[in-house]
Amino acid sequence: MNALWVIVSASFVLLLSVASIPLLNNNGNYLTYLLNWRSSSFLSEGADLLVTNGTIYTSDEAHPFADSMAIGNGRILRVGNYSSIKELAKTWTKELNLDGKIVVPGFIDSHVHFIPGGLLMALVDLRGVNTKDLFVDKIRKAVANVKHGSWLLGGGWNDDIWGGDLPMASWIDSITPHNPVWLTRMDGHMGLANTLALTLAGISRNNENPNGGAIVRDDDGEPTGLLIDSAMKLVLHHIPEATVDERREALKRASNHALKRGVTTVVDFGRYFPGASPEHSWEDFSDVYKWTDLSGNMMTRVCLFFPMETWSRLVDLMSKSGRVLSQWIYLGGVKAFADGSLGSNSALFHEPYADDPNNYGLQVVDQDGLYNMTLSSDKFGLQVSIHAIGDKANDLILDMYASLPSEKQIRDRRYRIEHAQHLAPGTVARFGEQSVIASVQPDHLLDDADSATKKIGTERAERGSYLFKSLLTNNAQLAFGSDWPVADINPLKSIRTSMKRIPPGWEKAWIPSECLCLEDALKAYTISAAHACFLDKYVGSLSPGKYADFVVLSTNSWEEFATEVNVDIEATYVGGSKAYSIKS
Repeated sequence: MNALWVIVSASFVLLLSVASIPLLNNNGNYLTYLLNWRSSSFLSEGADLLVTNGTIYTSDEAHPFADSMAIGNGRILRVGNYSSIKELAKTWTKELNLDGKIVVPGFIDSHVHFIPGGLLMALVDLRGVNTKDLFVDKIRKAVANVKHGSWLLGGGWNDDIWGGDLPMASWIDSITPHNPVWLTRMDGHMGLANTLALTLAGISRNNENPNGGAIVRDDDGEPTGLLIDSAMKLVLHHIPEATVDERREALKRASNHALKRGVTTVVDFGRYFPGASPEHSWEDFSDVYKWTDLSGNMMTRVCLFFPMETWSRLVDLMSKSGRVLSQWIYLGGVKAFADGSLGSNSALFHEPYADDPNNYGLQVVDQDGLYNMTLSSDKFGLQVSIHAIGDKANDLILDMYASLPSEKQIRDRRYRIEHAQHLAPGTVARFGEQSVIASVQPDHLLDDADSATKKIGTERAERGSYLFKSLLTNNAQLAFGSDWPVADINPLKSIRTSMKRIPPGWEKAWIPSECLCLEDALKAYTISAAHACFLDKYVGSLSPGKYADFVVLSTNSWEEFATEVNVDIEATYVGGSKAYSIKS
């Protein structure tokens, strides 16, 4: 009888387990469920690390501050005062005495191009170049170390900081006669090719502009060397691909760089720009991310988004593996583009550019095609994220999201708009009303404050640019990021930017009514950022059961932090283990 009862009981448990599988949505899988259940039982095992004597900001509204926390098996066991956590100490438990320092959750950068950023670190870096002469000199020095016939690659230039004159192939042709050159603008939506590169790509005055792009020409109709958005593919197709080893090294460089800045999780949109191959993201997924994970060498958690035109491929992958591939790799969703960028005069606006009266910007993808891909992606449960910078582009995407057929059972979609930089009157409220996440990058406003005034006029710029506070007031959710390598990964700088909004050379804030307080900015880089990519069960706050990803800051004064944000990263911990320290 006892044996029969054991068999019946075991069978019932097995049936119950199988029956539970359909109840788990596409944001997890059964293995993840079991692992999470397992994590709830590790309290009895004791702590590996006690973090004590500090000011711990948790990003958890239920318990926003603590002075100590206990960590075991890479997760947070308990958060509170020392007396409440010391009982979890065992003979092997180590203690980290903060000496009053501030701790915050590991930052989540909601928008990066991680491997391109790592690759660029090994190329010609033109960020901060503020004169034509310095631009040319950088190329002259770089080409001296390149073999004849090899491509010279680089990027990060910003014409706005040297006065606005766009670079031309003629600037560098005389010093690069034997090397094709390709240099991307900081926003990734425009690039400069020298004449040799144009010749290799077959670009002449006879080429027509491709859909969603433009070949910039002089008054005589000759290409100047500048290519915008999808026109960039004319040159990109001729540039040798970075090797697998180069991309793996790029991930390592990128991860180390992120950890130095306190970033423990990134949302990676890959090597996918207008004109680039959608295969790049998949190649990096298999050749770089999966390989690095299986090798045990991942250092930061990544949430991966893939080109929307490959949505069915992602559906197939998620149906087999679920969304959580490991503690390091998560499958996010799909991304598409609605327009270009302000700096390249290709962001899509309702009104024309003030400095280019016949130009309203570019709609870089067919609207019907975008709708159909979005509809299919959403139908199969993928999170959808779309790049929109100009006010018309944002309205088009919000209209499209609102027009998608709703299901009888409301599903948690968390639609995203990447950038949401310039909004028409009335658009701000729609983000909250439609529960669309605004994934924004504060440091972009440092570059755009001057250029936006020139390109769209003072009144339009100050009425609708980087409306962080207005979005929050209207119940929208903000997710902060950098768009690295367009801007540097630096959450503390971005937090300061969102609070101060003072561009270089300015004495006062740009649109001061849009300044945020410290806690709103911190949430946008932690718990709100985690929510924006469905990772809020795992990271984003220092709460029991979540991964012990946290950052130790150089100050012990919350008031100083809240007013000046003039602090440094002293150490970064991932899963309770030290991943970076300023002392080592």
